[in-house]
Amino acid sequence: MTTHDDPPTAPWGAPGEGEPSPAALPRAGAGEPRQPFVRGLWRGRPEDPRWARPALLGLLATTLVLYLYNLSASGYANSFYSAAVQAGSTSWKAFFFGSLDAGNAITVDKPPAALWPMELSVRIFGLHSWAILAPEVLMGVAAVAVVHASVRRRFSPAAGLIAGAVLALTPVAALMFRFDNPDALLALLMSVACCLVVRAVEDGRTKWLVWAGVAIGLAFLTKTLQAFLILPALAAVYAVCAPVRLRRRFGQLAAATLALVVSGGWWVAVVELWPASSRPYIGGSQHNSFLELTFGYNGLGRLDGEETGSVGGGGGGGGGGGTGMWGETGWDRMFGSEVGGQISWLLPAALILLAAGLVATRRLGRTSVTRASFLVWGGSLLMTAAVFSYMAGIFHQYYTVALAPYLAAVVGMGAGLLWEKRRELWAAIALAASVVAAAAWGYVLLNRTSGYLPWLKWLVLVGGLTAALGLVFAGRLPRRAALGAAAVALVAALAGPTAYTLSTLGQGHSGSIVTAGPAGASMMGGRGGRGGGPGGDGMPGGFGGGAPGGQGQRNQQGNGFPGAGGFGGGMPGRNQQNGNGGSPGQPGQPGQPGQPGRQNGNGFPGGGRTGEGGPGGLLNGTSVSAEARKLLEKNASAYTWVAASIGSQNAAGYQLATGDPVMAIGGFNGTDPSPTLARFKTYVEEGRIHYFIAGGGMGGMGGMGGDSGSASRISSWVQSTFKKVTVGSATFYDLTRKTGG
Repeated sequence: MTTHDDPPTAPWGAPGEGEPSPAALPRAGAGEPRQPFVRGLWRGRPEDPRWARPALLGLLATTLVLYLYNLSASGYANSFYSAAVQAGSTSWKAFFFGSLDAGNAITVDKPPAALWPMELSVRIFGLHSWAILAPEVLMGVAAVAVVHASVRRRFSPAAGLIAGAVLALTPVAALMFRFDNPDALLALLMSVACCLVVRAVEDGRTKWLVWAGVAIGLAFLTKTLQAFLILPALAAVYAVCAPVRLRRRFGQLAAATLALVVSGGWWVAVVELWPASSRPYIGGSQHNSFLELTFGYNGLGRLDGEETGSVGGGGGGGGGGGTGMWGETGWDRMFGSEVGGQISWLLPAALILLAAGLVATRRLGRTSVTRASFLVWGGSLLMTAAVFSYMAGIFHQYYTVALAPYLAAVVGMGAGLLWEKRRELWAAIALAASVVAAAAWGYVLLNRTSGYLPWLKWLVLVGGLTAALGLVFAGRLPRRAALGAAAVALVAALAGPTAYTLSTLGQGHSGSIVTAGPAGASMMGGRGGRGGGPGGDGMPGGFGGGAPGGQGQRNQQGNGFPGAGGFGGGMPGRNQQNGNGGSPGQPGQPGQPGQPGRQNGNGFPGGGRTGEGGPGGLLNGTSVSAEARKLLEKNASAYTWVAASIGSQNAAGYQLATGDPVMAIGGFNGTDPSPTLARFKTYVEEGRIHYFIAGGGMGGMGGMGGDSGSASRISSWVQSTFKKVTVGSATFYDLTRKTGG
C-alpha cells in the first residue's frame, strides 16, 4: 500500500507520476534468491545502476583515506578535550562525568558523550594522536554515508553521491571530522535525526520517530541545547506531512519527545542527584550545576552574550545585528570574511535549489516525502544558520560544521530533482542559476585569499558560467552533451571547497580555536577582533601578550597579535615555556610577530603552538620540557594530583606530558569558583597536590567572566607560602615545602 502520493525515484531521482513509493520498490530477496553477502555489498540493490554501489564505496573509501591523511600532524589537537580523554581512559568515574583529570577535580564544560568514543579507543589502543582522532574520522565517514543514504532513498544514486561528496569536501567538515571537539559527533547525530524523520514521514511508523528522538537526546549529551536547534523544523514537518491521522501524529511526537528526554536526561538526572561532595565540579558553571551550565553558559548565554564565566562573559551585546565581541552578527554572517571560507561555498546554490525544490513539489499532496525531505533538511539548514547568524555570545567558525550535512543534502536533492526536470525551462534555468551562484561566490571567496592558487578563481568562474549556459539548454541537448555540462558544473562548484579542504588536510591544527583552509582564509574582525581569527586584533586589553623579546602567537598570516594590558603577563626578556610567571592581573607586553608554525587559528597573542609567553595556555596546551616532566613524575603515585594550574589548557599540557592528573583551578578560563581557597588549602594539608604551576588562565580578572577571584587568591597564597622551583623557563611552587621551612 502506498502511504503517500510520491512516486519512486526515476533514474536521476525525480518522481514520475503514478509510480510506487520506496517501500514498494523491489528488494533483494523478494521473489528472487538472496545475493551472496560480498556480491550484495558490491552490487547493491538490484534496481540500482551497476555503478551506484561501487561509486558509493569509492566515495566512502576516499573520504576515509583523505581524513586519515596526515592525521597525527595535529598531535593532541584540542588539549582541553584530549586531557579529558586521557583521564577517562584511566578512571571510569572520570569517564562517566567527563572529568578533566583522573583525580576528578572538575569536568569539561560540555556533557561527556563526545568523549566516550575517544576514551574507549584510548583504553584499547593507548594514548596517542591516532587513538584520539581516528574515531572522529569514522564519524565523518558515517555522516557522509547517512546523508547519501537519505538523499539516495528518495531521489537517486547520483543525487546521493553529490550530497555525500559535498559534505566530505566542505572545508569545515574536513577540519572537524579530524579534531577532538564535540562537533563531529553532533553533526553525525543531527544527520541521523534528519534521516530518521524523513523515513518516518515515508511510512508513518512510530519507531523511526522514536529513534530520531534518541539521536537528538544523545546529541544533547554531546553539546547540550545546540541539539535542539532543528527540533521545530523536524516536529513541524512530521506533524503536517506524516501519512497518518492527526491524533496519531501527535501521539507519535509525544513518544519521540519521551525518547529524547530519556536518552538525553538520564545522565543529567544522575549528575544532579549525585552528592556534589563526591563528584567533580561542573566546569563552566558558577554554582556547580549542570542545569546552570546548560541554560546559562552553554544555552541562552550563547544567544544574548550573557555568559558568566566565559572569555568576556556577561557583557552581552551584538544580538540585534552588528558587531559583538565574537564577530559581526546579522543575516550575512555566514557569508562574511570570518565564516565564508569555512562553509558558505555552496550556500547560495543551496538556497536556490531549496526554493526550486519547494516550487517543483508544490502541487504534490500533503504527505509528499519529496517535499518533506526538502523541508526537513532545508528547514534544519535555515534554522541553524539563522541562530548562528544572530547569536551574540561565544561563536567560533568551526561551529558551522553543523550546517554541512543539511547543506549537502539540499544540494544533492535539488540538483537531482532539477536535472530530471531539465526539459522544463524553469527547472533548467533554476539549475543553471544555482551553478552561476556557486561559481560567482566561489570566485569571491577565492579572491579573498588572492595569493592562494590565483588561477583557480578564474577556472571556477569561467567553468561555472560555461556550464550554466549548457545547462539552460540541457533538456534539448543530446544526453552526452548535457552530462558533460553537468560534469563541468560539478567541477566548477566543488573546485574551491576541494582546494580549501586539501589545504586543511595538509596541515595540523591544534588549540581551542581552529579554522579550515589556507592562510588568511578566515578573517575575524569585530570589536577588537575575536582573538581567534587570523588577521584580527587582540581583544581590548588583550590576554597577556608575549613577554618582551618573546614569541607571539602565529596566526594564519604569520603575524602575532599585540596584547595591550594583558592578563598574567610573562617574565621580561625570554619566552616562557608555560606562558606564566607573572602575578595574576599583571599587564602583559606586546608580543613580537609570530613565527611560521603549525596552524592553530588561535589569534591570542603570545600563544605559539603551546601557549609560549602568552596567557598561560588559555587556548592551547602548554609545551612541557623533559626536565619539567621529570620533576612532576618524581613520586607521582604518592599524590592525587602531581600539580595544580590555573586554567584547563595549561593543566592539560602537563597532564598529557606526564600521564598523571593535574588539577585545573577555575576550569577552562580559570574563572570557575573551584576549588575555593579553603578547599585548596585542605588538599595541600592532606598532601594530595605536589606542585603549583605558576600563572595561567584568567582567574579573578574582575569583569572578564567571573567575580570569585578564587584562582587569584590561591595563586597569591601559594606564592607567599611555598618555595619556588624553576626548571628551565617554567616556574613551580613545591606545596610540600614552605618558605623558611
